[in-house]
Amino acid sequence: MTSDPWGRVDEQGTVYVRTAEGERAVGSWQAGSPEEALAYFERKFEGLAAEIGLLEHRVRKTDLAAKEALAALEHLRAQVVEAHAVGDLAALAKRLDTLTSEIESKQVERKAAKAKAQDETRVAKEKLVVEAEQLAESTQWREAGDRLRALVDIWKALPRLDRKSDDELWHRFSHARSVFSKHRKAHFATLDAERDEARSEKEKLVAEAEALSSSTEWGDTAARYRDLMTQWKSAGRAQRDAEEELWARFRGAQDVFFQARSAVFSERDAEQGENQKLKEALLIEAEAILPITDLKAAKAALREVSERWEAIGHVPRDARPRLDARLNTVERAIREAEDAEWKRSNPEAKARAAGMTGLLQSAIDKLQADLDKARAAGNASKVAKLETELAGRQALLDQALKSLEEFSG
Repeated sequence: MTSDPWGRVDEQGTVYVRTAEGERAVGSWQAGSPEEALAYFERKFEGLAAEIGLLEHRVRKTDLAAKEALAALEHLRAQVVEAHAVGDLAALAKRLDTLTSEIESKQVERKAAKAKAQDETRVAKEKLVVEAEQLAESTQWREAGDRLRALVDIWKALPRLDRKSDDELWHRFSHARSVFSKHRKAHFATLDAERDEARSEKEKLVAEAEALSSSTEWGDTAARYRDLMTQWKSAGRAQRDAEEELWARFRGAQDVFFQARSAVFSERDAEQGENQKLKEALLIEAEAILPITDLKAAKAALREVSERWEAIGHVPRDARPRLDARLNTVERAIREAEDAEWKRSNPEAKARAAGMTGLLQSAIDKLQADLDKARAAGNASKVAKLETELAGRQALLDQALKSLEEFSG
């Protein structure tokens, strides 16, 4: 009989393995020596140990799934229990027990990590949903639209949750995007309608502007163009292409009118500049009338100047007040001379002045007589009173006589 610490071969060639429960026959060997028999079954043990070692490596060094690892482990455990091999089968079983604990521990860790990852994903997706719902009410169409598209990319990069949770969050997320799209679509539909209305209004303004471009009613037409510009600004903007085309036509019509007006005004300004020189020369003649020594001759000279003045025509607007003021000075001096002459020659006024002096003289003569009587009577108080009255009447008489002299001058 041949044996080693973990097995033996009896005389009949039966091979046994020693376990804690006792010996167990694992096979028979008839082809060679007992030593070869033990060596053969020991190699089978080593092969089994190698398979366990490989599984240990896969469990500890790779991301082997727990389910697959446990299935492989149970297969090896069955092989160890029923192993036709010679060696320390209990040690192999213990290694499998240890490996089972490791697999179960990793399973728990992976489950916790998965739960944590799911929680993090849930939080991340809830944040995306909340932001999307806030953006749904935004009117910053470009910025909000770009951000919502970015949120979709972020969502796609995140892992899936359980089906129910993922579907519920996606429904909220998708609804927020739909609300935003609906609002944006309604906004741009309204904007398109407003732009169509603006285009229609501006087409009318352009038609009128083009019709006015050949007008020669410079003042009224320029004022109307200002009104049209005010209406243009308040009409809103049409679509870009239409806006640019209509504006070019509108501006072109204005340019035609104002260029024509500018040409006319330039010609008129040149003519009026010459008129200014003529009137300035004429003013020298008019101002030479002053001072007035012969009213009749002065009036005739001013009349002749005025006729030539009117015949000359318009002068530049900024020169007009200064020139008119100089001519008005001469006209005013002649009017004042006429008024003075009229006062001197007015018979009614002269008669009134003569009558007044007569009345005042009569009153003075009476007061003088009364004063003489009071003095003769020695009535001092009456004398003082009459002297005061007499002095006042004499002052009035002196003034009336002076006026009368003016009528006789």
